[in-house]
Amino acid sequence: QVQLVESGGGLVQAGGSLRLSCAASGRSLSSYAMGWFRQAPGKEREFVAAISWSGSSSYYADSVKGRFTISRDNAKNTGYLQMNSLKPEDTAVYYCAASQFRGTWYARKSVVAEYDYWGQGTQVTVSS
Repeated sequence: QVQLVESGGGLVQAGGSLRLSCAASGRSLSSYAMGWFRQAPGKEREFVAAISWSGSSSYYADSVKGRFTISRDNAKNTGYLQMNSLKPEDTAVYYCAASQFRGTWYARKSVVAEYDYWGQGTQVTVSS
């Protein structure tokens, strides 16, 4: 199985940028599709972005489309989430996740239950 560790979170002013990283160990990241989710206090965990095994396909929640970019470097066993034009409503704990189910992932890529492995999360706070 794979272990995931996020990094790169922090405090940033509105309009600023952050890049989150998700380092994988234990197994090659190329065996998994990846997703980023976030959870704000008192709210359910929500889908942010997802990327296919090779990185050829990426998907975004409407709320982040045009501002966030998901990517991966399988040679480095690391995934990324570049976040630009940050807004206070982007404040949340951000989690990376990995899914190995090729048969269902494309239809369920935004579903929390589709992902088998999760990192511990990294806090992103955007001040107004």
